[in-house]
Amino acid sequence: MMRLRSLLLCGCLIAMPIAATAAQPPPSGDFVPVDETLPGEQIPALPLIATAYGFIWVVLLGYVWTIGRRLQKVESELAALESRGK
Repeated sequence: MMRLRSLLLCGCLIAMPIAATAAQPPPSGDFVPVDETLPGEQIPALPLIATAYGFIWVVLLGYVWTIGRRLQKVESELAALESRGK
């Protein structure tokens, strides 16, 4: 009895996907793709990308400049300590 129940359950599980695909309606041939977006609705990418890259370069160069200034300050303090220690 248990074996029959297991076989029946397996058969139902195998048949379910087949029945589900058979129940789907056939695709209609009335599909019409949407035209491209209107020219007025497009976002101009070049100015946005150029601004983003420009901002990143300005921030990077500013960071390098501040690192250079701090390094010069540390070097001058180190030179002052060396001259005072001798």
